[in-house]
Amino acid sequence: MDITDNVNRYAVLATMTLGGLLTPLMGSSITVALPTIGKEFELNAVALSWVAASYLLSASMFLVPFGRIADIYGRKRIFKYGTLLYTIGSLLSALSHSVGALITYRVIQGIGGSMIFGTSVAIITSVFPSGERGKAIGINTSAVYLGLSIGPFLGGFMTEYFGWRSLFLLNFFIGIVIIILYSIALKGEWAESKGEKIDFIGSGIYGISLVLLMYGFSRLPSTVGFSSITGGIIGLLFFFRLESRIPNPVINITLFKTNHLFTYSNIAAFINYAATSATGFLMSLYLQYIKGFSPQDTGLILVTQPIVMMVFSAAAGWLSDKIESRIIASFGMIISAASLLLFIFITENSPLYFIISALALLGFGIALFASPNTNAIMSSVEKKYYGVASATVGTMRLTGQMISIGIATLIFSLLMGTAQISPENHGAFLESIKTAFSIFAVLCFIGIFASLARGNKNKN
Repeated sequence: MDITDNVNRYAVLATMTLGGLLTPLMGSSITVALPTIGKEFELNAVALSWVAASYLLSASMFLVPFGRIADIYGRKRIFKYGTLLYTIGSLLSALSHSVGALITYRVIQGIGGSMIFGTSVAIITSVFPSGERGKAIGINTSAVYLGLSIGPFLGGFMTEYFGWRSLFLLNFFIGIVIIILYSIALKGEWAESKGEKIDFIGSGIYGISLVLLMYGFSRLPSTVGFSSITGGIIGLLFFFRLESRIPNPVINITLFKTNHLFTYSNIAAFINYAATSATGFLMSLYLQYIKGFSPQDTGLILVTQPIVMMVFSAAAGWLSDKIESRIIASFGMIISAASLLLFIFITENSPLYFIISALALLGFGIALFASPNTNAIMSSVEKKYYGVASATVGTMRLTGQMISIGIATLIFSLLMGTAQISPENHGAFLESIKTAFSIFAVLCFIGIFASLARGNKNKN
């Protein structure tokens, strides 16, 4: 008898959904608080970006390894330990009194977040049959966007009235609730690759390569920056070569070689996140430094995008059970590219309705893309690879977010250097934003073709 016969699917979905809410809530709320953190620790734009990037980098490093570990030792177990580690990291971040300590504790949060990312969608896929999977994933995706929706408002409100540390304390208490909930709701275990070995060498090479890439982006255009990026690329090439030759790889390269749906869907996901993820970071700085809005008002404006994403994600997931995912996701990528083009024309005097409209359009495009694309990826692999597939989806998201922030960091380095954002260099700051959105629009346009190149969805 299948273990899923004794599982309350909707109790599992509720637990995974709350877990899916936790990390985006932190990510979107801390974005609004960045200028306040920058003032307290006297940080320039490049250093400030590391408060956000440190979490993304550590989560990206450990996501695939923990996805593989979850397939071997149990997805529930890794989800449980990940939630615990994330909760501890949140408490430590709230208590930090230097930027170095804050970034260190954000790394701990990222490791815990990778354990949550690498298991939640895999567990949902394990307990829901193919005909209901798209809807379940859509609900989970809506929770992610609910976190993104609540985050900017909560971030602005709590930063303004209680200080930025209160955001980490809020995540700490939510983590406690999830720990209690999964102890009650999650029965049984999912480990279809039990007994197989872990590829520690490959995992180490993969993590070090990502660190070199991100560090290189932050140090451009110096020689150290170019050398670091080159080292990261060489490391990733060696990693993929190694993974194709060992019996128990952390990533099954065969999936990418033989499964075109899996490959192109992941490429499309990476491009979409790389092109859109820095929008909140850039617009938060723009609204507070250029337009002079308070953190609370900034949060209310930024909430436009994730609210639209939340409203349409579940419907898009449901549609992907009925209509070919490629059609819905590709249309979403087209809309996302169009919205990014609008941001290129932003100025000091851009009216608020223009900004809100562009954010809403971007949210609609991402909603149409994300759920159908994830459903296509998870439905294209065997059960024994659900953990790796879920981790790969999360890796595309987090690595895309990391590259997105990296591109913004690079542009700030090139056009503003180490100068803090002030009225004297608002012109250079606006030019940086426009340049970033120009690059993002081109990336998203390329992503349309990656999305269209996938084949028909396989149901497992």
